[in-house]
Amino acid sequence: METTQTEFEAGSRIALKFSTSREKAPLLYCSSSYGSTLIVPTYKSKFLIYDIPFNISSKIGLVNWKLIYEDSSVSGKFQIHPKKEVSSMETYIGPPSIEAGGTDYTMLVVIPTDSLDNPFPENTLVLAKHQFLNSEKNEEIFTKDLISYKTIYSQKESGRLLVSSEALGINSKEFSVAVFPAIPIDFKISATRPHDYADGNQVTTFSTSILVDQHNNIVSDATYVTFFITNEKGNILKTSGATINGIATSKMIHPDYETEWSVKAYVDGIAESELIILRYKQVIKDFEVVFSENNREITVGPLQSFMKQIIPDGFQVKLLIYKNNTLFKTETKTSFEGLVNFNLKPDIYKKDNYTIVVKTAGLEKTFNSKIL
Repeated sequence: METTQTEFEAGSRIALKFSTSREKAPLLYCSSSYGSTLIVPTYKSKFLIYDIPFNISSKIGLVNWKLIYEDSSVSGKFQIHPKKEVSSMETYIGPPSIEAGGTDYTMLVVIPTDSLDNPFPENTLVLAKHQFLNSEKNEEIFTKDLISYKTIYSQKESGRLLVSSEALGINSKEFSVAVFPAIPIDFKISATRPHDYADGNQVTTFSTSILVDQHNNIVSDATYVTFFITNEKGNILKTSGATINGIATSKMIHPDYETEWSVKAYVDGIAESELIILRYKQVIKDFEVVFSENNREITVGPLQSFMKQIIPDGFQVKLLIYKNNTLFKTETKTSFEGLVNFNLKPDIYKKDNYTIVVKTAGLEKTFNSKIL
């Protein structure tokens, strides 16, 4: 064999040269990590020249060869190294979002490659660069097993982390990682309302304090908060809202009877507020019930609110009709201009003796032995 070189650069021409005095030209068996092939030589001036194909010479790694001729064989190997200039930076980063606080992290993976997409050898220097708020850092990392990597931990603050890398004067593109606030801690709530009367018409607005995590970062917008309202009867109402700039608000219509609300808010499974108490005063002190048309026409009202004004339209009134001490039928209507009219039709309410109960605003009036 005339070729003595055993180290080559990827992409360069690689030819193995053998002297020969025979007319026959044996095949050269070549094997690398990318596969195996047989190479047919060219004959020139008593030399056999075996040109290694580009699909092998363009990839780094160890190449073994063997020349077999009749009962004898010659074998050897050579190494292919990457080009000396970085052409591109294969860069990966993930996850794309992490939690503030210093315990969560993202990982930067960098593979510097030459123009033939070959990674660089062990201990190639790579600079990992990252910027967050007012800090910028450049850290040296070295390739190992053909890649380099760096874990980048979050800081206590939330924000956006910018990351890039550099190797042998070539820079990667910029990557961005969102650093979100951690889970919220317990918070406070408040309520605002036009008045404290149970008029079934006005709206109470519930608001949270600014929701923050344990590092005082304002939680992400759209954090879901649920307000649970328990009244004196043990019934539970629920309303919810999502945070904007750390504050969640939600609304609930006033009750239509005197009661007390216990209100508490939750970020499900994570944080909760303290309990607040809201009291609603009776808005209607008394009401009139007028029977006409043989007791089949029942007029309730006028219903007057806390300043003796006509109650807003839509106030609920219930009529419970008992027959032989058993509830026969319930009718529910809402007020219009302070009045509610019930018409007891003969095809439903046959002529008989009934007890009639009128309920509204937490009050009730009972009329016994009404003959229809």
